[in-house]
Amino acid sequence: MTTLDVRETTITGPTETISEVAERTGITAHTLRYYERIGLLDIPRDSAGRRHSTPDDVDRVVFITRLRQTDMPIRDIQRYFELAEAGPATEPDRLDLLKKHREAVRVRMEALRVALDVVDFKIAKYGGSARP
Repeated sequence: MTTLDVRETTITGPTETISEVAERTGITAHTLRYYERIGLLDIPRDSAGRRHSTPDDVDRVVFITRLRQTDMPIRDIQRYFELAEAGPATEPDRLDLLKKHREAVRVRMEALRVALDVVDFKIAKYGGSARP
Protein backbone atom coordinates (compact mmCIF):
# COMPACT_ATOMS: atom_id res chain seq x y z
CA MET A 1 0.00 0.00 0.00
CA THR A 2 1.25 3.46 -0.90
CA THR A 3 0.42 6.72 0.80
CA LEU A 4 1.16 9.92 -1.10
CA ASP A 5 0.76 13.48 0.09
CA VAL A 6 0.25 15.36 -3.13
CA ARG A 7 -1.68 18.53 -3.96
CA GLU A 8 -2.96 18.70 -0.35
CA THR A 9 -4.58 15.28 -0.89
CA THR A 10 -3.59 11.99 0.65
CA ILE A 11 -3.95 8.97 -1.62
CA THR A 12 -4.01 5.69 0.20
CA GLY A 13 -4.12 2.42 -1.64
CA PRO A 14 -2.44 0.66 -4.51
CA THR A 15 -0.79 2.76 -7.17
CA GLU A 16 1.11 1.98 -10.34
CA THR A 17 4.10 3.60 -11.96
CA ILE A 18 3.92 4.97 -15.47
CA SER A 19 5.74 1.91 -16.82
CA GLU A 20 3.31 -0.43 -15.06
CA VAL A 21 0.32 1.47 -16.48
CA ALA A 22 1.89 1.45 -19.93
CA GLU A 23 2.49 -2.29 -19.80
CA ARG A 24 -0.96 -3.09 -18.48
CA THR A 25 -2.88 -0.87 -20.91
CA GLY A 26 -0.73 -1.23 -24.01
CA ILE A 27 -0.25 2.54 -24.18
CA THR A 28 3.28 3.87 -24.32
CA ALA A 29 4.68 5.94 -21.48
CA HIS A 30 5.18 8.70 -24.06
CA THR A 31 1.45 8.66 -24.84
CA LEU A 32 0.58 8.70 -21.15
CA ARG A 33 2.81 11.74 -20.65
CA TYR A 34 1.16 13.39 -23.67
CA TYR A 35 -2.31 12.73 -22.21
CA GLU A 36 -1.11 14.31 -18.97
CA ARG A 37 0.38 17.29 -20.79
CA ILE A 38 -2.89 18.04 -22.66
CA GLY A 39 -4.98 17.68 -19.52
CA LEU A 40 -6.62 14.29 -20.05
CA LEU A 41 -4.80 12.87 -17.03
CA ASP A 42 -3.74 14.42 -13.74
CA ILE A 43 -1.51 11.83 -12.11
CA PRO A 44 -0.33 12.44 -8.54
CA ARG A 45 3.43 12.47 -7.95
CA ASP A 46 5.48 11.63 -4.92
CA SER A 47 8.08 13.96 -3.40
CA ALA A 48 10.65 12.68 -5.93
CA GLY A 49 8.35 13.56 -8.84
CA ARG A 50 7.45 9.95 -9.71
CA ARG A 51 3.94 9.40 -11.02
CA HIS A 52 1.65 7.09 -9.04
CA SER A 53 -1.53 6.18 -10.90
CA THR A 54 -4.55 5.08 -8.91
CA PRO A 55 -7.02 2.46 -10.13
CA ASP A 56 -9.33 5.33 -11.18
CA ASP A 57 -6.49 6.84 -13.23
CA VAL A 58 -5.95 3.50 -14.97
CA ASP A 59 -9.69 3.17 -15.65
CA ARG A 60 -9.58 6.62 -17.24
CA VAL A 61 -6.63 5.57 -19.45
CA VAL A 62 -8.61 2.52 -20.59
CA PHE A 63 -11.66 4.70 -21.39
CA ILE A 64 -9.53 7.18 -23.33
CA THR A 65 -7.96 4.26 -25.21
CA ARG A 66 -11.37 2.88 -26.19
CA LEU A 67 -12.49 6.29 -27.41
CA ARG A 68 -9.30 6.68 -29.45
CA GLN A 69 -9.78 3.18 -30.91
CA THR A 70 -13.11 4.40 -32.24
CA ASP A 71 -11.36 7.44 -33.73
CA MET A 72 -12.85 9.99 -31.36
CA PRO A 73 -10.81 13.17 -31.83
CA ILE A 74 -8.65 14.25 -28.91
CA ARG A 75 -10.52 17.58 -28.73
CA ASP A 76 -13.81 15.70 -28.20
CA ILE A 77 -12.24 13.55 -25.48
CA GLN A 78 -10.93 16.69 -23.83
CA ARG A 79 -14.40 18.22 -24.06
CA TYR A 80 -15.95 15.11 -22.50
CA PHE A 81 -13.62 15.28 -19.50
CA GLU A 82 -14.05 19.06 -19.16
CA LEU A 83 -17.77 18.44 -18.93
CA ALA A 84 -17.30 15.57 -16.47
CA GLU A 85 -15.17 17.76 -14.21
CA ALA A 86 -17.86 20.45 -14.31
CA GLY A 87 -20.21 18.10 -12.47
CA PRO A 88 -23.50 16.25 -12.80
CA ALA A 89 -25.30 19.17 -14.47
CA THR A 90 -23.30 18.41 -17.64
CA GLU A 91 -24.53 14.82 -17.96
CA PRO A 92 -26.94 15.68 -20.82
CA ASP A 93 -24.07 17.29 -22.75
CA ARG A 94 -21.80 14.28 -22.15
CA LEU A 95 -24.57 11.93 -23.23
CA ASP A 96 -25.13 13.97 -26.40
CA LEU A 97 -21.41 13.93 -27.21
CA LEU A 98 -21.26 10.13 -26.76
CA LYS A 99 -24.44 9.53 -28.79
CA LYS A 100 -23.08 11.59 -31.70
CA HIS A 101 -19.83 9.68 -31.54
CA ARG A 102 -21.67 6.35 -31.42
CA GLU A 103 -23.53 7.28 -34.60
CA ALA A 104 -20.28 8.21 -36.34
CA VAL A 105 -18.83 4.82 -35.30
CA ARG A 106 -21.90 3.03 -36.66
CA VAL A 107 -21.57 4.83 -40.00
CA ARG A 108 -17.88 3.83 -40.22
CA MET A 109 -18.71 0.24 -39.27
CA GLU A 110 -21.26 0.03 -42.07
CA ALA A 111 -18.75 1.44 -44.55
CA LEU A 112 -16.22 -1.16 -43.40
CA ARG A 113 -18.83 -3.93 -43.74
CA VAL A 114 -19.46 -2.89 -47.34
CA ALA A 115 -15.72 -2.74 -48.02
CA LEU A 116 -15.27 -6.21 -46.50
CA ASP A 117 -18.04 -7.55 -48.74
CA VAL A 118 -16.11 -6.25 -51.76
CA VAL A 119 -12.89 -7.89 -50.56
CA ASP A 120 -14.74 -11.17 -49.93
CA PHE A 121 -16.25 -10.97 -53.44
CA LYS A 122 -12.80 -10.55 -54.99
CA ILE A 123 -11.38 -13.43 -52.95
CA ALA A 124 -14.25 -15.66 -54.08
CA LYS A 125 -13.79 -14.52 -57.69
CA TYR A 126 -10.18 -15.70 -57.60
CA GLY A 127 -11.30 -19.08 -56.32
CA GLY A 128 -10.47 -18.56 -52.67
CA SER A 129 -12.62 -18.94 -49.64
CA ALA A 130 -13.99 -15.75 -48.15
CA ARG A 131 -13.84 -17.41 -44.73
CA PRO A 132 -10.88 -16.60 -42.53
